[in-house]
Amino acid sequence: MNLEWYDWVGLLGSFLVVGSYFLLQSGRLSGTGLAYQLINIAGSSCILVSLFGGFNPAVCLLQMTWIVISIYGIARGWRQRGPAAESIPG
Repeated sequence: MNLEWYDWVGLLGSFLVVGSYFLLQSGRLSGTGLAYQLINIAGSSCILVSLFGGFNPAVCLLQMTWIVISIYGIARGWRQRGPAAESIPG
């Protein structure tokens, strides 16, 4: 098996997405938390990079949708926290 650099990036992305889902299911991450959303964005972005080796429209659409949903989750979390949470130190 001869893997190119983009294959390794894609494998890392798959590990990140599946790993974050495992952490969510095991109760170690919150589905509304920033860490979960950022890991999903990073993982999906890595999988998109892997498409340099061979474009797949279905995978591209899935990963772009995953990123958009994660960004929506981050924005929703910020809106729910409101200005009061931003003024609290630490």
